[in-house]
Amino acid sequence: MGQRRYGQYCGLAHAVELVGERWTLLIVRDLLVGPKRFTELRRGLVRIPTNILSARLKRLEADGLVRRRVLPRPASAVVYELTEYGRELDEIVLALGRWGARTLGDPHEDDLVTPDSIITALRATFRPEAAVGLDLIVELRVGDVVVTARINDGVLTAWEGSASDTSDTSDTSDAEDTTDTTRTPDAVLTIGPRLRAMLAREITPAQALAEGTLTVSGEPSATDILGTVFALDPSPTRSLAGLDSER
Repeated sequence: MGQRRYGQYCGLAHAVELVGERWTLLIVRDLLVGPKRFTELRRGLVRIPTNILSARLKRLEADGLVRRRVLPRPASAVVYELTEYGRELDEIVLALGRWGARTLGDPHEDDLVTPDSIITALRATFRPEAAVGLDLIVELRVGDVVVTARINDGVLTAWEGSASDTSDTSDTSDAEDTTDTTRTPDAVLTIGPRLRAMLAREITPAQALAEGTLTVSGEPSATDILGTVFALDPSPTRSLAGLDSER
């Protein structure tokens, strides 16, 4: 299998050779959430052709970023997972996600939202210092996607599904959280297309509630985590506009 090279002896050039091809970083993103079968990867990346997904996985294996593992019985299925070298991309992927989200804007009609993309967004925007002392389970519903976030004294645990569904592929922040994640959620937030705007504090949760792009059941104060516990830096274009208005 050929590999595109830039012909430069440079760590950045080599990094782009490893993960810069189309779809590769999204495969890494989903595997950072947890090991996956081929069909699970295909389900989360519905627009990737099967042959391209196979080729990308083979290249990632050959480069030492991904390995295959057979699950124990009764599953006996093959899953793909990141190696230790591959998992070193974690902070890089989160940082790129934060950087890109600042100018992401509102979603287009045909844009897809997946559980892995939401979990990654929660991890990327989580601010532990703003969550110290909090003990909260919030279920987020974004379209058809359901993700649960457990916040326990500055530690985030996030997984696909409702609060009672703790699958093996749930993801945890660096600190270990040994608390129970099976209790009833304190709140269920149903969020429309303005999630990014709330995280960037371009609109407040109260404004989103008023316009109907956010609904909440359970503890109303759970909406306060949007833009505080989970927060984005503002768009650079908005920041520049603010500076211009001050001149």
